[in-house]
Amino acid sequence: MQENENNQEQELDLNQLMKIRREKLTELQEQGKDPFEITKFNRTNTAGEIKANYEKFEQKDVTVAGRIIAKRIMGKASFCTILDTDENIQSYVSINDLGEESYKQFKTFDIGDIIGITGFVFKTRTEEISVHAKEIVLLSKSLRPLPEKFHGLKDPDLRYRQRYTDLIVNPEVKESFIIRSKIIKNVRKILEENGYLEVETPVLNTISGGASARPFITHHNSLNIDMYLRIALELNLKRLIVGGFDRVYEIGRVFRNEGMDIRHNPEFTELELYAAYQDYNDMMNITEEIFSRTAQDVLGTTTVTYQGKEINLAPGWKRITMIDSVKEVTGIDFNKIETNEEAVKIAEERGLKFTDETKKTRGDVISMFFDEYVEETLIQPTFIYDYPVEISPLAKRKPTDKRLTERFEVFIDGREYGNAFSELNDPIDQYERFKKQVEAREAGDEEAGMMDEDYVQALEIGLPPTGGLGIGVDRMIMLFTDSASIRDVLLFPTMKPLA
Repeated sequence: MQENENNQEQELDLNQLMKIRREKLTELQEQGKDPFEITKFNRTNTAGEIKANYEKFEQKDVTVAGRIIAKRIMGKASFCTILDTDENIQSYVSINDLGEESYKQFKTFDIGDIIGITGFVFKTRTEEISVHAKEIVLLSKSLRPLPEKFHGLKDPDLRYRQRYTDLIVNPEVKESFIIRSKIIKNVRKILEENGYLEVETPVLNTISGGASARPFITHHNSLNIDMYLRIALELNLKRLIVGGFDRVYEIGRVFRNEGMDIRHNPEFTELELYAAYQDYNDMMNITEEIFSRTAQDVLGTTTVTYQGKEINLAPGWKRITMIDSVKEVTGIDFNKIETNEEAVKIAEERGLKFTDETKKTRGDVISMFFDEYVEETLIQPTFIYDYPVEISPLAKRKPTDKRLTERFEVFIDGREYGNAFSELNDPIDQYERFKKQVEAREAGDEEAGMMDEDYVQALEIGLPPTGGLGIGVDRMIMLFTDSASIRDVLLFPTMKPLA
């Protein structure tokens, strides 16, 4: 984009540019024209409205407002382009319409300044919809130039740190976050149509539980106790099922004190839902409905392209047990392997390494084989179900095989997008599993859960048969927006502070 009167700024460093802009502000203030004293501006229309309905607005007066992103000074007449919330629009500005003093002031405006324009709508000789300015007001002075004269902010690290600048310089970025909002709104609509009640549960807890993850620890000064930022929404939502709400859900931030990469951010958005008198098969059905209906409603199709791969989200997703999926890829059938010793031997023959002696169980080996050989092969939506009990401390055991649980995870393009159980409602079994988690924690596993006596007490009151589901909302949005990194769908991702 062009700013022909200020090309000389390219030769100046940032400090010099900011000094010049501050001097302009000081001059305005001395003239009694401080833009920062303006508290309100009555904008009548946006650029998008005007462009979409030109016949309605032609030759009609409008008042628009936005940030100057281009400016061409041509003697007694000029053009500028402003960017507002949804579009940009050009304005024709002349000394004859504004008067000499106002036109002189307009020429001092900088790229990045926020202005209000009142005038009538017309088309230029090149058929560009524009506003013929009758009055221009400086609403906010930009004291820091936009990067690289609008040639673009390309450094991903800087884009994530300065999202406010990224949204201005790279307008297409805004679309991903508009889609994000539409997706979350649509998920709420689907759940409410299915009879789910949206609730809110505490972020701060005295016990860390509901998932296997290292928590963030903080301190409550008044109570003089350490508290944990939640790593999952699960346990409190199931308390509500005990209390008599049959179907509840929450879309909220959870926090895990773990590494960061293109799939993981220390805080992220999770959807969890729970339904009394349902099981994990019902959770498979609602998962398909959430993904397929949202894709259709928001994108207009159930087929999306993610990183060059075409993904079909229409209902009818593949469903296969974890053991059968391992057999399908490796040829090894763990249904025929009965003991821990047999399983460990096969793992060692395959070169799989055990970093924890407590993980030398048949169930852990099945999980290792799945992670190593199967996960990356699951491109189209696939439900992997019937997980070993060793890696599923909150799921109900499978009646026909007590070594397994009624749990599934859903995978798309080799990534996990959701996790669900037929929820464990046996308080005695739950207490024993919590004890094993405590033992693992005492042995050094910082991701192991804690004993939650109150939750066991809730189960003793009575939890009906319940299906539960958790979906990573950010990963779902990555899929729908074809975003390679989770940071591309978080407005303010966690970043290491600059030195």
